[in-house]
Amino acid sequence: MIIEQMPQAVRGFYPTVLWRGKKNEKCIYLTFDDGPTEENTMWILRKLDDFGIKATFFCIGKNAEEKQALFEEIKRRGHCVGSHGYSHVRGLWLHSKEYFSDIRKAASIIKSKLYRPPHGRIRPVQALYLSRRYKIVLWDVITRDYDRDLRPEDVYQIAVKYGRNGSIVVFHDSVKARTNMRYAFPKAVEYWKAQGFEFKTLDDLSPTEEEQQK
Repeated sequence: MIIEQMPQAVRGFYPTVLWRGKKNEKCIYLTFDDGPTEENTMWILRKLDDFGIKATFFCIGKNAEEKQALFEEIKRRGHCVGSHGYSHVRGLWLHSKEYFSDIRKAASIIKSKLYRPPHGRIRPVQALYLSRRYKIVLWDVITRDYDRDLRPEDVYQIAVKYGRNGSIVVFHDSVKARTNMRYAFPKAVEYWKAQGFEFKTLDDLSPTEEEQQK
């Protein structure tokens, strides 16, 4: 559970980070990390269109730069975009000056105030500094679709077990996660829809609605 849904004790070290939306709102915030990619992005966009829902894409700056048409297509279809850094470096292991430079480079391409630290690895002092300019977003549920030791059904079960009111849920727009994501993401959306959940982007979450609850 510590991986899939961080306990409140851990979240407390990052008071400026958004982990979850409003706990009394029956809503899921779908997010996709690491794109855009030729292998998955259009497939994800078509599925979202089929469901009639929107999502938030945390894009790697280098990918957005190299696959500009795909990046623009995400926005054209009405989805929200955020930064996942330019080269997907981990702040936990990098000198802050170099780390912040990578984030600024990504911001010049993606042009969003939303930022998700790659791998969720960031020092509290870095998060505090970055929060002056960005809305830092981690997650309430990470599906672990990138884990090749998990079966697609395992990933689906993680999503529906831990998904709850206001959950910010992470899937991945990456080659590594392709098989697990393509199975678990649509099946989880069908489940949540049947349970009466709505789907919103992080643009829809105003500062007054943010709660970091259990």
